[in-house]
Amino acid sequence: METKNYAASIQLPDTDLVFRNIRNAKRFAIDIGGSLTKIAYYSTVSHRKVLYNADKDSTTSVDGDEYHYESSETERLHFVKFETKYIEHWLDFIRNHLIQSRESMIGKSIKATGGGAYKYAELIQQKLGLMVEKEDEIGSLIKGCNFLLHNIPDEQFSYDRHGDPEYRFINTEPSIFPYLLVNIGSGVSIMKVEADDKYERIGGTSMGGGTFWGLGSLLTKARGFDELLHLASEGDHRNVDLLVKDIYGGDYSALGLTGGIIASSFGKAMHHGHTKSDDTPGFSEADIARSLLFTVSNDIGQIASLYAMLHGLKRVYFGGYFLRNHPVSMHTISFAINYWSRGGVQALFLRHEGYLGAIGAFLRGAEECDTEKYSWGENYAGSSGLQSPLPHPAVGGWPGGTIDQLEMDRCDQQLTFFPLLANPGEYKPDAVDLTKDKEARDYWLSCFESSLGSFVNRAISSQPNSPDSQERANKFRDKYLQRLRNLKNHPFAYGNLTVRSLLDMREHCLNEFDFPDPYLLQKKMENEHALKLLKDHFSMIDGLEYGYRQEALVRGVLAGNVFDWGAKEVVQLMEKGLGFKEAADKLQARPWLHDDLDAWIERQQKIPYKCAVIFLDNSGCDVVLGIIPFARELLGRGTRVILCANSKPALNDVTAEELVVLMKQVALLCPVLGKHLEDGTLCIRESGHASPCLDLSRLPQTLVEELVDWKCDLVVVEGMGRAVHTNLLTSFTCDSLKLAVIKNRWLAQRLGGEMFSVMCKYEAGTRKEEKTSKFPKIS
Repeated sequence: METKNYAASIQLPDTDLVFRNIRNAKRFAIDIGGSLTKIAYYSTVSHRKVLYNADKDSTTSVDGDEYHYESSETERLHFVKFETKYIEHWLDFIRNHLIQSRESMIGKSIKATGGGAYKYAELIQQKLGLMVEKEDEIGSLIKGCNFLLHNIPDEQFSYDRHGDPEYRFINTEPSIFPYLLVNIGSGVSIMKVEADDKYERIGGTSMGGGTFWGLGSLLTKARGFDELLHLASEGDHRNVDLLVKDIYGGDYSALGLTGGIIASSFGKAMHHGHTKSDDTPGFSEADIARSLLFTVSNDIGQIASLYAMLHGLKRVYFGGYFLRNHPVSMHTISFAINYWSRGGVQALFLRHEGYLGAIGAFLRGAEECDTEKYSWGENYAGSSGLQSPLPHPAVGGWPGGTIDQLEMDRCDQQLTFFPLLANPGEYKPDAVDLTKDKEARDYWLSCFESSLGSFVNRAISSQPNSPDSQERANKFRDKYLQRLRNLKNHPFAYGNLTVRSLLDMREHCLNEFDFPDPYLLQKKMENEHALKLLKDHFSMIDGLEYGYRQEALVRGVLAGNVFDWGAKEVVQLMEKGLGFKEAADKLQARPWLHDDLDAWIERQQKIPYKCAVIFLDNSGCDVVLGIIPFARELLGRGTRVILCANSKPALNDVTAEELVVLMKQVALLCPVLGKHLEDGTLCIRESGHASPCLDLSRLPQTLVEELVDWKCDLVVVEGMGRAVHTNLLTSFTCDSLKLAVIKNRWLAQRLGGEMFSVMCKYEAGTRKEEKTSKFPKIS
C-alpha cells in the first residue's frame, strides 16, 4: 500500500541531554536542599500520530486510505535530581538552552521550596531573571505525595533487607486517604493527611537526620551524610549497644523480650570508655555509626507508630533526606515500626520520595497546565528507576556525574478504578510478580531481549519513506536493551516487574523514537482480509442450533485470538500464511486447560444481561470473526454491548479509533449491527490504555460512569495479555468471562498445559473473598 500520507519528520526530544526537552519547557519549580536539588518542569513533546477519517464515505468499498499521519504534542512533566553543589551550573545550563531569552523571563517567577529557596534566591534572579516565590515546605511535600500516589500505581513499597524480594510494592487503593507522612529532615515532622486539602502536623521530634549527622560527625571521621550511612552499613551495633541478653544472659521471657533486643543504646560504652589504655579506639567507627543509626531510627519508629495507633492509621509513609531510599535507613525504620507497633503498622516508602517537594511546588504554580485535572503515567523511556541513577557525561555545559530522572506523560482523561471489582482495595492486575519469581524473571527478560531484533525490523519497515528510520530504530534498540539489562540487576527499579511492565516499557521506547504504530499496515491488511470472510462466517453461525452456535461463537473468539504478533512462535506461523480455519484447528481439544464453556452456555439460556463490556485484543480475525459475531449474539438477546479498545496503539491490538472505522465497514455487511450502532445499543469506547495488557485500576472516568449508569452485569476479557498475564485471578461483582489461547510454550507448561491451550473461565459475580480459582497459579 502506498504511504503517501506519511508526515514530515518531526523534532524528537533531546534524548541525550541531562535535562530532556528543556528547550520546550514552559514552567519550572525547584526544591533546593542542603545536598540535593530537585527541579520540576513542564514541556510539550512532539510525536507522530495516526488520525482516522471516521466520517469518510465507506459505502462503496472496505479498501482505501482512511487514515493519515499528523504531528501532535503530548504534555510531559520532568523531574530531575542532582547535587546542590552544581546549582550554578544548572542555572547556566537553563539560561543557555531555553528558547526564551533572559529578558523575556524578567517579571516571571519560579516556585521554590526547601532551605535553599532562601539561600539561592538572589542567584536565581541574577542568572535567569526570575523572581523566586517561596512555597511552604510541608504543604508542598503533601501535595507531591498525593500526586504520586494518585498517578503511579507501584509508587509505594515496604522494605525488608533480609526478605526475598527486599522490595514489596503495594498497589494504590481507590482512596489513598487517610495516611501518616513522616518527614525526616534535620528533625522530624509527622503529618496526618485526610484529603488533598486537609492535613495537619500532629507531632514530631528533634531527633532526626540532623541528630544522626551531627553526632556522627563528632563520634567518627565521616565527612558527610552518605559516608556516615555507608559506615553504618558496615558496622555491628551489638559491639556498642547493651542487649537484653547482656543483662539477663538470654531472653527475658516474663516481659516477652528476646535476648537480641537493645536494652540500652551505647550501653557498653559506659563501662569501657571510648579508648583503651594504649589510646586506640575502644569501638570501631562503623559500630558506633550503626549504633547511632539504630538509636535515631528506633526513636523515630516508636514515635511514628504511637501516633499511627493513636489516630487509627495503618499507612505510614516515610520521606526526607535521612532516607533517600537508602537500604540501611529503610531497614532500620521498618524494623522499628514493626517492633513498636507489634506488626500493627507498616512502614511504607515511596520510589520517588525525593521529588515530593519539587512536585508540590510545581503543582502550586501550574494551574494553567491543568496538571491535576488529568491522570499522568510514568514514562519508562525517560525515567531512571529506583536505585539506578543515570550517568551523564559532561555535555552542553553540564559538568557530568550521575543524576536521577522521572518523567510522566499526560493521559487524555482522568483515570479511575473499574467499578465492578470485587475487592478494589486488594486488586493486583498482574498474575505473577517477576521480582519474586527468579525463574520467570530470567525467562521473560531473555525472551524480550531475543525478540528485540524483530521489533527493530518491524519499526523500520513501518516507515519506508522515512530516511532516518534505521537510525531511530537502532536508538530504540539500544535504549530498550539498556533497560532490560538494568532490570536483570535491579528488578525492582520500576515497581513490580511484570510481563505487563516489560511490554509497556517497549511501547514507551518505541514512541520515544517516533514509532507510534509499527503494525499499522499489518492491521489494515488483516482487517480487510477478515472483512471479506465475515458475511459467510455470519451465515455459518446463523445456521447452527442454539447450543452449537454458542460453542461456535466462543471458538471463534479463541481462534481469532491466535493471531498475535506479540507471540514469537505464532508469528512464524502467520508469516507462512496462517488462516482462520487453521487457527481454529490448532486449538486444544476439550476439555480445555480451564473449561467453563458448558457453564457459560447454561447461563446464556437464562435471563439476558442488561449490559456487557468487552475488552478487545487483536485486529483482523480476532475482532472481525471472533468478537463481532460474539457481540452480535448478545445484542440479539437485548444486551447493550460496549466494545472497549486501546486508546493508543500497541502491537497489533485494535484501537478505538480503528474500531470506529472498522465498524462502519462491518455495518455495510450487517445492517442489524449498523442499526445497533445508530441506536447506541452498540458502543465503542476507549480503555485509556496503550498496552497489550489491562490494568483495571486505570480506566477513563467517563467509561466508568457509563458502566454504572447502564447497570453493566457482564465483563468479557479477551486475550493472553488481558486475561492471563493480567486479571487471571481477578474477581468481579458481576458475571465475567475470560477467553484466551496460551501462545507461549514456556507459559503453557508453567500452567500445566501445552502450546495453544485454551482458557475459558466463566465466573458468577461475587463480593466474597472465599471464591478461589481452580486454575493453577503461575507463581
